[in-house]
Amino acid sequence: MADLPEGLKYLPGYLDRPAQEGLVDLVRHAVADAPLYVPVMPGTGKPMSVQMTNLGPLGWVTDKERGYRYQATHPVTGKPWPAIPEALLSLWDTVSNYPEPPQACLVNFYADDARMGLHQDKDEKNFAAPVVSISLGNTCLFRVGGLNRKDPTRSFRLASGDVVVLGGASRLCFHGVDRIYPDTSTLLKNGGRINLTLRRVTLL
Repeated sequence: MADLPEGLKYLPGYLDRPAQEGLVDLVRHAVADAPLYVPVMPGTGKPMSVQMTNLGPLGWVTDKERGYRYQATHPVTGKPWPAIPEALLSLWDTVSNYPEPPQACLVNFYADDARMGLHQDKDEKNFAAPVVSISLGNTCLFRVGGLNRKDPTRSFRLASGDVVVLGGASRLCFHGVDRIYPDTSTLLKNGGRINLTLRRVTLL
């Protein structure tokens, strides 16, 4: 796609079906230790439409009182997040073009009526490292814009197994998920979409 932001890599069909199934199994195992929960917006406490958890030494969280941040423990259980599986570390090594490993893997589960408004991934201290996004399950309509919220946007569909890398000039581009297309994948038994985003949080 020639009109995507500079630095954004779109890798359709990057993961074949067995690789997708393997990642879903790894996520299910992790969720047993770090259950999905419903995050809320800072200030208002309004629930987000996705459920989430994390893998890795750090996890992205949000709540009414303290807002967006990274922390080492699950906000509900108080336990450390499970480790990032080797399969995801290997994928990062292949596509990120960054020498240090990811420190967080945000797991978002989208039911078929969920969405994610336009936002920037800017709670990290390290913007030199990309954000690597992996789609599993039902297809979504992904929207990406520029560095300002009012910049023009471009939308395209992300199917199960697709990978997007937001790096370089695209690292701080606004992006979001406008809708989920039900029954477009048989990967997840009960439908919906899992999105995994690998991030490097600190400089060192």
